[in-house]
Amino acid sequence: MIHTNQNLKVVLAVEPVDLRKSFNGLYSMACNELGEVPEDGALFIFSNRSRNRIKVFCFDGTGCWVSTKRLNEGTFSWPKGGSGKKLSLQPEALGLLLDGVDLRGAKLRPWYQR
Repeated sequence: MIHTNQNLKVVLAVEPVDLRKSFNGLYSMACNELGEVPEDGALFIFSNRSRNRIKVFCFDGTGCWVSTKRLNEGTFSWPKGGSGKKLSLQPEALGLLLDGVDLRGAKLRPWYQR
């Protein structure tokens, strides 16, 4: 379970990633492919081509951590980024994505907070 707050920056990689990558590979992807600085404390969300696995990469101030989720059945509803390589998500949207909600066309009510 990932706990988030309103100020957390969440960066989703639109294109699939080879999830054999771990700390160094995901750090490199965040810097070189997504143009972000992991030390700023964002969560980086990566998915495989099948969209049934994700990895979350984060630098927490003392070091990096990686978390993995594999679905037993089905796939994650992965947003399309158009021409970009990344999307910024609200922390609430990350929670919905991880819970299996299709974010396309979904709209959070003003009162919704996770």
